Amino acid sequence: MSRATGLVIMSTADHCLVDDLAGGLHRCRLRGRRASRPVCGDRVRWTPGAPDGVIDGIEPRRNLIERGDFRGRPRALVANVDRLVIVVAPEPAPDSLLVDRYLVLARTLAIPMLLWCNKQDLVDRPSAQTLNTLRARCHRLDIPVLAGSTTTGAGLPALRDQTRGETIILVGQSGVGKSSITQALIPALSLRIGEISATSGQGRHTTSETTLFRRDDGGALIDSPGVRTLRLDHLGSEAVDQAYPEILEAAGACRFRDCRHDREPDCGVREGLAAGAIEPERFENWRRLRRETDTADTAERGG
Repeated sequence: MSRATGLVIMSTADHCLVDDLAGGLHRCRLRGRRASRPVCGDRVRWTPGAPDGVIDGIEPRRNLIERGDFRGRPRALVANVDRLVIVVAPEPAPDSLLVDRYLVLARTLAIPMLLWCNKQDLVDRPSAQTLNTLRARCHRLDIPVLAGSTTTGAGLPALRDQTRGETIILVGQSGVGKSSITQALIPALSLRIGEISATSGQGRHTTSETTLFRRDDGGALIDSPGVRTLRLDHLGSEAVDQAYPEILEAAGACRFRDCRHDREPDCGVREGLAAGAIEPERFENWRRLRRETDTADTAERGG
């Protein structure tokens, strides 16, 4: 039987679901125990079969999103993402540290980002000021910002147009409305989940797996529980620095190359803080992420 090309829409411990790009879903297994495991978003070569097809190989990846486990070891989650869409809302109030974690990940992998401000029907809430601060920060970092509401439908056409034809992944805190956005962008979501559940043989359990849903405009949306709590141990401290260009630039003016921007004299970063060129919250986020990755770097070197 001839080989075909397909798209992995879900990968579990013992099988993958492959979209044959003609509307059909196929349950497939790996060829050999030592074969590389495909992840959601992978393009693969596969051979149809009964009851299961076989994955023969993985096409080269444009990028690969991994997360560190509690030991700092990377675990592959998603491949070939065109854009990371960070979802925030007035309530729950935005977690700027979590947003910065996604920024580090996106900058490291050279994946474009977009900030989607959801629940704009709640902009009169006190917590909306935090959201406005975050929006202004993203503008300064040249990150596109869109706003709207899945309740009223406002802004959704702009979100569709901005991401048309792209494979996007929605990330953000619980309760900001990612599921509602998914439903808005994938009108036949319930039907698609039913097809996936039936093909995988795992029932509704599939909704807890990282899953790709193809969009009518030729793009796709990936729902991944694995990126909701994001550790950066596996990326290292240099990756953190690259996501804070204003701190990296200011550090070039420090007297000492190993300046920790604490009490050292002639510290360019502290001068930037005093002058308002560096936001205190961004600086504190940088320090927290550097402590996290510095610890991982030291452990890796055996220190």
